Amino acid sequence: MRTRITFAIAASLLAIAASVHLIAQRGPGVQTSRAATWLERTPWGHPDLQGEWTSEGEYGVPFERAPQFGTRQFLTDDEYARRLEDVRVRDEGDLARVDVLSGKVNGPSAPIPHWREYNTTSRRTSLVIDPPDGRLPPRTAQARPFPVPQPCGSLQRGEPCDSYEDYGLGVRCIVHGGGFPDAMFPAVYNANMRIIQSPGFVAIIYELIHDTRVIPLDSSPRQNAPLSEAIRMYMGDARGRWDGTTLVVESSHFKANTRGSTPVLHLIERFTRTGRDAIKYEVTFVDPATWTAPWTAALDLKARPAGSGVFEYACHEGNYGMSNMLSAARSLERAAGQGR
Repeated sequence: MRTRITFAIAASLLAIAASVHLIAQRGPGVQTSRAATWLERTPWGHPDLQGEWTSEGEYGVPFERAPQFGTRQFLTDDEYARRLEDVRVRDEGDLARVDVLSGKVNGPSAPIPHWREYNTTSRRTSLVIDPPDGRLPPRTAQARPFPVPQPCGSLQRGEPCDSYEDYGLGVRCIVHGGGFPDAMFPAVYNANMRIIQSPGFVAIIYELIHDTRVIPLDSSPRQNAPLSEAIRMYMGDARGRWDGTTLVVESSHFKANTRGSTPVLHLIERFTRTGRDAIKYEVTFVDPATWTAPWTAALDLKARPAGSGVFEYACHEGNYGMSNMLSAARSLERAAGQGR
């Protein structure tokens, strides 16, 4: 197993290096202007998805659709204008300067204002697009409870925590949300990613918590040999293929129970370049032990300005955050025991 993992990592790094070399070797007859990028193929003939992208515009869109919208996926002009006004009011309050010393803080557990990046521009009525009413299918009788209450260490419940295990995966700087596919959905900041391609691989680098997925495209029996059920990963085991101009990625073997799913969860993603600055993204959840039918969510990925950068996510600033939070909790407990 160690040999197989080492081979896969080495192959992916060599493939990405080859990709960079091939891109550098593009001849003068290949279109390279930003205006024509979405029409291009890579030097080896695959649709070109490469670049820096963000799902920030979908921030604040309800996951499930409000009943009054029925099967309508998008807002009218008037409804969209009201959403933008709500965003303006939200930003006015959330991004205002914070005077911590005076105690005038609306959300003491929330990120400080200058961290936030959530410029909602989407017209979607919900992220869920199938079933047609934008509502998740009913959960099965044996499905796990969802959401699972977190006793401490969250923005809602605060401190103190007894152990590092009581904190969520994001607070512990392990992975955003429950891993994949949460990495695709925007949070309050860093909803950015970079896509890199090579003849045999697609790599997606996520800015939030700084995860990287390496998706093999090789259809050989060696590459597609099934993993042991004992192997589980936060980003799952992904296998990709091209369906016309759409990259289809099927993933399984997840470590976390995304939205209360079971270990049999199977995800099917579709990445389709729809324009110079846009990728249509859809992900279908298949888990008959959790939901009575498959369901699909969608996002629009928008191109970021050239050279924006996907920066290091220095979570916990050298990993002192966790020890500081736990030591502060123990200090509060000692003070309470001494009647202070």
